[in-house]
Amino acid sequence: MLENNLKNNAESSVTKKEIETGIYILKFQNNSTKIQTIKHQIDSSYIQFHYCLKGASKFYFNNGSYAFDVHKENSLLLYNPQIDLPLHLELQETSWVISLVISIKKFHSLFSDESNYIHFLNDENKDKKYYDTNPISPSKIVILNQMMNYNLHSSVEKLYLKAKFYELLSLYFNKSEDTDIEQCPFLVDEQNVLKIRKAKDIIISNITEPPSLQELANEVGLNLKKLKEGFKQIYGDSVYSFLFDYKMEVSRKLLETKEYNVTEVGLKVGYSTSSHFIAAFKKKYGTTPKKYITALHN
Repeated sequence: MLENNLKNNAESSVTKKEIETGIYILKFQNNSTKIQTIKHQIDSSYIQFHYCLKGASKFYFNNGSYAFDVHKENSLLLYNPQIDLPLHLELQETSWVISLVISIKKFHSLFSDESNYIHFLNDENKDKKYYDTNPISPSKIVILNQMMNYNLHSSVEKLYLKAKFYELLSLYFNKSEDTDIEQCPFLVDEQNVLKIRKAKDIIISNITEPPSLQELANEVGLNLKKLKEGFKQIYGDSVYSFLFDYKMEVSRKLLETKEYNVTEVGLKVGYSTSSHFIAAFKKKYGTTPKKYITALHN
C-alpha cells in the first residue's frame, strides 16, 4: 500500500500500475514547491529500479540509517534477498521519479540461461545485496518519458507498459552503451534532448496561450522538423496532442478538488468558452465535466 503526503491533484500525483504478476510500476510527480514523502512496502523478494527524470530525490533505508541521493537523469538499482527494502522516498520540489519493481523469481526466469551475464545473479553473488547508481542514457530517457506520458486507450495500456518495461530492462543490462545510443540517433546530440524538454516546459507553463509551433521552434533553437520529430520521439506524441492530454489531465484533477466550477476549470486550462471545454473534455473522457463531477459525488 502506498503511504504519501503527495496528494493526487493538478500539481502532484502518485500512481501504481501492475503490468503482470511480479512486475509493477510506480510513478511519482511532485510539481509543487514543497518536499513530499512517499512510503511503500517492498519486501526482499523484489528487485527495485528507480529513475529520477526531473529534479532530485532521496531514498532512505534501514529506518533512515543510510540514504541514497538520486538526482536528475540518474538511476538506483536495489537488490537484497536477505532483508526487506521498503520504499521511503523524499521527493524534492518539481521532481519526477519512476520506479520499476520486479520479483526476483520473475527476474531469474528472464535471465536463467545467462545468469553469469548479470553478475549479481550468478551463484557466487545471488544471496548478496547489490546497490548500483548510474546516469540514465539518452535512449532510456526516451522510454521513461514515454512511460510517464502516453496517449493510449485503457485496453492497451498494460500491453504498452509491459513492452516498455522489458525494453528498458534490456537496455539496462546491455553491455554496449554504443548500441544503446545508436537506437535513438536523434538523441546522440544531447543538446537536442535539452531543447525538446525546454519546449515541453514552455507549452506547459503557457497552457492558456501556447506559442505556435514555429514560435516554439524558434524559442528553443530547433528547426520545425526537428522539433516535431524530437518531441514525438521523446514524449510519444505531437506537441499539441501532448498539450491537449496535459490540459485534460489538469482539468480532471481540478474538477476532483470540487473547488472550481466547469467554467472556471475551462478558463484555467485555456478554453475561453465553457462549450469548447465541455466538448474537449467529452472527446477525451467520453463524458461531460458535469456528469464526471456528479459521478464523483455519487
